[in-house]
Amino acid sequence: MKVKIQGLDCPNCAKALENHINKLDSVKKAEINFVKSSLVFESDNESKALQEIIEVTKKIEPQASIVTPGKKNKESQRIIIDFCLLLLGIALGAIVIFVKMPTWLYWTLFVISALIMGYRTYYKALRLLLKGTINENLLVTISVIGATAVGEHFEGLMVIALYSIGKILESIAVNKSRKSIEKLTSFKPEYAILLDGEEEKRVEPSQLKIGDVVLVRPGERLAVDGIIVDGKASIDKQSLTGESLPESVKEGDEILSGSIILDGVLKVRATKAYQESTVNKIVELIEHASDKKSKTETVISKLTKWYTLGVIILAVLVWGIVWAITKNINTAVYRGLIFLVVSCPCAFAISVPLSYFAGIGNASRKGILIKGSNYLDACAKLNLIAFDKTGTLTTGEFEVVDIEVCKETLTKEDVLFLASLGEQYSLHPLASAIVKGNKRQLEKVKNVKEVAGEGVYFDYKKDSYFVGRKSENLQGTVVELFKNQEKLGQLILKDKVKDTAVSACSNLKAMNIKTDMLSGDSEKVAYEVASQIGIDEVHAKMLPEAKFEYIKGLKENKANHVGFVGDGMNDAPSLTLADVGFCMGLKGNAISMEASDVVLATDNPEKVADAIKLSKYTRKIVWQNIGLSAIVKLTFLILGAIGITGMLSAVIADVGVTLIVILNSLRALGYKIKNKKQA
Repeated sequence: MKVKIQGLDCPNCAKALENHINKLDSVKKAEINFVKSSLVFESDNESKALQEIIEVTKKIEPQASIVTPGKKNKESQRIIIDFCLLLLGIALGAIVIFVKMPTWLYWTLFVISALIMGYRTYYKALRLLLKGTINENLLVTISVIGATAVGEHFEGLMVIALYSIGKILESIAVNKSRKSIEKLTSFKPEYAILLDGEEEKRVEPSQLKIGDVVLVRPGERLAVDGIIVDGKASIDKQSLTGESLPESVKEGDEILSGSIILDGVLKVRATKAYQESTVNKIVELIEHASDKKSKTETVISKLTKWYTLGVIILAVLVWGIVWAITKNINTAVYRGLIFLVVSCPCAFAISVPLSYFAGIGNASRKGILIKGSNYLDACAKLNLIAFDKTGTLTTGEFEVVDIEVCKETLTKEDVLFLASLGEQYSLHPLASAIVKGNKRQLEKVKNVKEVAGEGVYFDYKKDSYFVGRKSENLQGTVVELFKNQEKLGQLILKDKVKDTAVSACSNLKAMNIKTDMLSGDSEKVAYEVASQIGIDEVHAKMLPEAKFEYIKGLKENKANHVGFVGDGMNDAPSLTLADVGFCMGLKGNAISMEASDVVLATDNPEKVADAIKLSKYTRKIVWQNIGLSAIVKLTFLILGAIGITGMLSAVIADVGVTLIVILNSLRALGYKIKNKKQA
């Protein structure tokens, strides 16, 4: 079961809450996604588990609440209430600091001011401490109490005021980030119009099954994959593929769910249930992308678990050293408190997962579906890309480019016609290309027999014919035609190179990434295609097993970080073995899509380079955030320890760097990929 959580603005708090939920007897497994503000849990009794989760959330994170179905998210209202209370606390604090009054009134207003501004912080610190969890709330609480104890009343109030202001700004920034990311899955259809005869029924997309016919009007989004049975229209597939140009479709065409109808009215027969539809699979890929974490993200998550305890120990150490040097306990305590304030781990804990999710979200908007931040990191390290040929670098659609006639009484058209008589019964791609090239009316033939790996045998007008391949050492893609063992001619076919294949290879080379092509075709065909595209290295006559062994051999060299790009079921082993497997196209084989780490929504090989560029950019932002946070914190720790900066500077530095890295993370969401244009 999946539910939303409102009011959860601290990654470490989210982890602590997740740990307590997992201790519930009614819960088998629970996971909180801080970036998406969601909770997914497994239970044999979901209603009981949900109730217990709601109760434990109130105890551990009182400002957070579970948004059950039908309940409104009141996140904005909570922020407004917190802000109003903060203003009241600051006003009382100002009166305490600047107005002379009796001692009893001074301390009464001081305590009220401090409580109003930080009651959530103190409560969370105490509750989690009693549960054996130490986090940044405890650091701030100790700092406020310590500052007050050493006579720095003004700084004590300012610490909690600035910290609370920072948390509110942080909540606003995180919520904005979440909303930006949630827009990525907004293309999920809300309803479908099911046709029952002439009657129209508005239903949930999940109710649709194979064979149902749905009606889609202009401005509506198709709920299921299907075939158009009536109508024609222009459709927008940008949310699926990242391609902005509209596409014209008509009766008999396949159409993907999630497409928006721009004009015209379509009737579409579902070829898949909604659960298996393209739009649902894309949404699932985006929503589960954060489940597979990068090594960086995992390390940061593990470090923050012990980080706060380590900070407290180091603060005590700083206190001891300063006391030993200055012989002044107030100075020592004060500098130890500075260490506590500036060491809050929020900047690390928030920015790293947010950066990765923003990068993955941006990629999905461009039609590049990366299954996790671990694969995004792996993409950034690739230095060699191996391409399958057919359907990946070429269209997979063959055409007859020449016909050689061996019998003077026949013309090229005669050879093509006779070959088509047999090939009309075959499902082979070459057979389809031959039949497509024929312009004459085909007749029925007798005794048709197709032999795998050879061709088609048939009888026509009392003669026996064979169309296929018998001769050895034929160069290229050649289909021969025989009549009663006499060769009548041969047809030369070629697979068209994709228009985007050349620029795809060029963009990879610009990043110093080597390109290989693995093909099952003859050397002549493979090298001809490779020369057109600009591939670095070619391997021909390779069966799926040979491709697998080749990838395996490349990976034995630890310096190689190998990506493999393919689209067919036979590519699945190589897709799985490669450091990153790229599956071409949403219409590709389900097995290859499952085996891959990155799914490209279109058949455009340029998207491989795009995925790598976006991954490198996102990874750069992650390290910028880690580096900036570390430098700022280390600088203020040193300055605070030697007495140059005070607690206010420490709080401002901590809050400031957190906000900066959150905003920097969002750059990954808006990054625009720039590629060199081909002449």
